Amino acid sequence: MITRFFSTSRPIHLVLITLAVLLLFVVARTVGLNNEIDLGYLLFESGVFLVLFASIVVFSFFVSKNTLTLDNGYKLLFFALFLAIVPQTLMNSNTLLANLFIILALRRLFSLKNNLRVKKKLFDAGFWVALATYFYFGAVLFFLLIFVALLVFSISRINNLIVPVLGFLTVLIILTSYSIITTGNYGSFLEIAQLPSYDYSVYNDIGLVIGLTILISFGIWASFFYIKSFKEKLKTAKSVHYLVILNVMIAMILVVTTPKKDGSEFIFLFTPLAIIMSNYLEGVSERWFAEVFIWLLILTPVAKLML
Repeated sequence: MITRFFSTSRPIHLVLITLAVLLLFVVARTVGLNNEIDLGYLLFESGVFLVLFASIVVFSFFVSKNTLTLDNGYKLLFFALFLAIVPQTLMNSNTLLANLFIILALRRLFSLKNNLRVKKKLFDAGFWVALATYFYFGAVLFFLLIFVALLVFSISRINNLIVPVLGFLTVLIILTSYSIITTGNYGSFLEIAQLPSYDYSVYNDIGLVIGLTILISFGIWASFFYIKSFKEKLKTAKSVHYLVILNVMIAMILVVTTPKKDGSEFIFLFTPLAIIMSNYLEGVSERWFAEVFIWLLILTPVAKLML
């Protein structure tokens, strides 16, 4: 049984998930490839996969470190399944890199709950969000999550509001200075800034529609029970789970408003949804239902291949 195998946390889970994601990554990025496969291509693709692997490792680490789920492998399983259900998330290298930076920012934000080294964590969060914004402009919305985290964790000192701004400006200054030195113009963030777009024609692909329907439906179902479980949690534990829900909301706003829609933007939903669905599965008392839940997600990408 899959749920039983992943019900504990073991190193073999990371190994198996990494191998599965590697296979998925290779298939997704080579199907229909017209470019010649040479050493430069292999090195670039290896670097992109390392970014994806780092995202999975950091995600697993900060979720376990902040006890956002119980000690099991569900979070890794869900993250991999989401990639399989929406393989478009693997196609945009800049989005994968931006997602890694957002996960690094989330790691710092969730650790604010212990109220230690607050300024350093806020600076780091602003810094990582700025880097993510450089590679994917819509990621700038996650800057709002920093100030939401201050409210959630009751960090009220006014000077703390300035720190993440300084972190963001640090990246802006470095990139602008580099642009001036190398090209003679201000470039950087001014060139990547884009207005929101509400053109959803790219989602007309039947495979993508099926994948998103399953993902969003299961996500809403799990979120309902996740929020319902808040009243059973200790007051100190509620704050981090509130932040997870707010993370989902900001990611959804990003998906709806992002200027360039190609399906890759849904990867920003994977981190909070994996946490939510893991919590949901942990609370399911009927093992058979948990198995059905997992198998439906597993069979979704298989069914898409048959279309």
